[in-house]
Amino acid sequence: MSIEYQPLTREGLGVQIADAIREAIVEGRLMVDERLPGETELAERFGVSRATVREALKRLAAQNLIRTRRGPAGGAFVNRLSRDEAQETIVTVSRLMIGMNEIDFESAAEARFALEAACLPLAAKRREDEHLAAMRVEVAAQRDPEIDDEAFCASDVRFHCAVAEAAGNPMLAMQICGAVEAMQPLMNMLTYRLRDRKAVAALHEGMADALEARDAAAARARLDELAAYAATLAAARRARAG
Repeated sequence: MSIEYQPLTREGLGVQIADAIREAIVEGRLMVDERLPGETELAERFGVSRATVREALKRLAAQNLIRTRRGPAGGAFVNRLSRDEAQETIVTVSRLMIGMNEIDFESAAEARFALEAACLPLAAKRREDEHLAAMRVEVAAQRDPEIDDEAFCASDVRFHCAVAEAAGNPMLAMQICGAVEAMQPLMNMLTYRLRDRKAVAALHEGMADALEARDAAAARARLDELAAYAATLAAARRARAG
């Protein structure tokens, strides 16, 4: 176990301590399931109060980098981060950045569609029957006239995640699913009243058909149409809002 106990500036002490511990985890100097020093020891080594150490540990726990356990054998331990937890972090951070206008809608949408476009050649090459089946389940759901807005939006996310999973690259799928899920609340707010569900379902079906035929170019064409349609709806929504 090795944490670099560098001198701290007086501003943002909790953040600096969290950064030092996170760096040790990322660089492999702290291993999965390894116990961190206790609050008192960390406070002494960093020259801060235990309250400041607790602030740092709360930050790390919020990022799923550590977990805490009570009892005689308790303490703070390096967490084994699952893919779902990592993806949830992507979603949370992305939504915060968009919600706080640190990233504008157009830039976020551009990134989201660019990521999915990058996965299509791999998806066309590597897709399995189970991926196609998952896509077609969502297309059928989207064509159900009884489906409500919330369910339609959830189905939209699942469809694009199925496309991402078809690429057979867990890192790429995590990034795409995180981006799609992060964008969905704002995308829905901007477009759901104007969206033609039949048009969206048809484009999704076209993507599934193209991937079944292993035609990456055709799948990309349908995705480009979907991106253009979403941009048109968002522009119309903003125009109505004045």
